[in-house]
Amino acid sequence: METIKNVSINELHDFRNHPFKVETNVELCELMKSIEKEGVLVPLLVRTNPYGDGYEVVSGHRRKEAAKWAGVTEIPVVIRELDDDQAVVAMVDSNLHRENLKPSEKAFAYRMKLEAMKHQGKKLTTNNDMTLAQVEPMSADMETVDIASNVMRSNERLARQAGESVAQIKRYIRLTYLIPKILDIVDDGKIAFTIAVELSYLKEEEQYELHAVMDLEQCTPSLSQANRLKRLSQSGKLDMDAMYSFLEEEKPNQREQIKIRADVLADYFPDDFTPKQKVELIEKLVKEWHEKQVYRNETKQPGR
Repeated sequence: METIKNVSINELHDFRNHPFKVETNVELCELMKSIEKEGVLVPLLVRTNPYGDGYEVVSGHRRKEAAKWAGVTEIPVVIRELDDDQAVVAMVDSNLHRENLKPSEKAFAYRMKLEAMKHQGKKLTTNNDMTLAQVEPMSADMETVDIASNVMRSNERLARQAGESVAQIKRYIRLTYLIPKILDIVDDGKIAFTIAVELSYLKEEEQYELHAVMDLEQCTPSLSQANRLKRLSQSGKLDMDAMYSFLEEEKPNQREQIKIRADVLADYFPDDFTPKQKVELIEKLVKEWHEKQVYRNETKQPGR
């Protein structure tokens, strides 16, 4: 059963533990301008708020934010009666199609949906068992096997729906065990996905220590180093000394770099210069400068 009507934007509350971020970017600005001109064309999907007054938004958080930004006071919504598991599945499904999702968004979305699917499967199994139990009670072993089978089916169904392998779904869910500070670095693209999965096996305290070491050393672990950190953690031998030792190892892709914005030097190069030619010229000029400094210092020494 569902109802369509306009409701005050103040009555709309974000979905609890919503994993998808609403960022103030160009796309949101364009959506805001569209709403200013034509209003909210697609109603939000909501349910009666189970935690208080008003309604909980299941789908349409970006539309709600853009409408609020545009000064809209009322929004069209579809009010649908959904239990917690149905609401989670609908919320995730309505957002997973978006482009440029962050690893953390996928990770928490997959975890939330998988847990909801498991709950739904258990409810179905329980309802069926109530009928079967009238004929023959289910043994504890049979119940354990049935629940395990349901979990496997949920993993496979989620993988098919998401277009991912079961193993990849599991890897994404591992990211939810990272502390927020490290997960932010993963979202920023400074730690690769496979490395992040390995780091997720570190204990929470170890992750905070590793973040402190990364911050001080201004580098991140390689896949090999992350794997060694994981194995040391599992053996109970990981400490900050080991972290420093690993991260101090030079990695080809993390040697100290000096970055210069291209526009800062653009006026000093010919228009037809390629990036490679620019780098070669900079290296040549720095080398000449260095040789002059060395010569100047040598001529200043006593006895010369």
